[in-house]
Amino acid sequence: MCLGMKSILVTGLALICAVAAQAQIKHDMIEYKDGDTVLEGYLAYNPSTEGRRPGVLIVHQWKGLTEYEKGRADMLAELGYTAFALDIYGKGIRPKDTQEAGAQAGKYKKDRALLRQRAQAGLAVLKGQATVDPARVAAIGYCFGGTTVIELARSGADIAGVVSFHGGLDSPKPEDGKNIKCKVLALHGADDPFVPAKDLAAFEEEMRQARVDWQLIKYGGAVHSFTEKNAAANRLAGAAYNENADRRSWEAMKGFFAEIFRR
Repeated sequence: MCLGMKSILVTGLALICAVAAQAQIKHDMIEYKDGDTVLEGYLAYNPSTEGRRPGVLIVHQWKGLTEYEKGRADMLAELGYTAFALDIYGKGIRPKDTQEAGAQAGKYKKDRALLRQRAQAGLAVLKGQATVDPARVAAIGYCFGGTTVIELARSGADIAGVVSFHGGLDSPKPEDGKNIKCKVLALHGADDPFVPAKDLAAFEEEMRQARVDWQLIKYGGAVHSFTEKNAAANRLAGAAYNENADRRSWEAMKGFFAEIFRR
């Protein structure tokens, strides 16, 4: 058999395996509550995987739970995790434009205690899944969600790590850094105009003072929303997709997970 034919066969087999793995992913919409507020999240996992596995909580960007976060949950399920994309805003509350999104996100950014509470509610759902090893759980978030997972860490959540993708990195209560029990990875667009230099400096100082095991990776040429292919649809100056930063940040997350979930 010639080398070219072997290459074609290998590529074909890889594609077949990838399609088969995707076909095996199970998806469920899960309704849950925070107090009297009804929330609805998206669960993805591979039922053919035996035993409990690490769980990953996903926190959405400012437009609420969308197909974007569901897609990321599916990608994580294909990697062998159980992923739960939570709902901060409430069932059926999905901002239609940037004005509505700003109002919703602003409500929770102004009330960090409520934001942490909603994140904890989603975390409880994930940890309660039969496929999840509750001792091996992490949280990731995008933009508004990136801010949220750091707040989840500041709440003292019992998790292995958090990953913020182009999230806000302000430090409104630096003393809360001492509550962080997990490792922190912040993936940041080096040219993101929505994260002032003072916020970056405050975040770094909070991590240092609290002696957190933390990392901050900056991607040159990347601005806000660098992982979102439809970022241009928001028509926000300073927000754009960056293929290299998207790929590199996902690989950085995978390496981080390999470290924190190691037995």
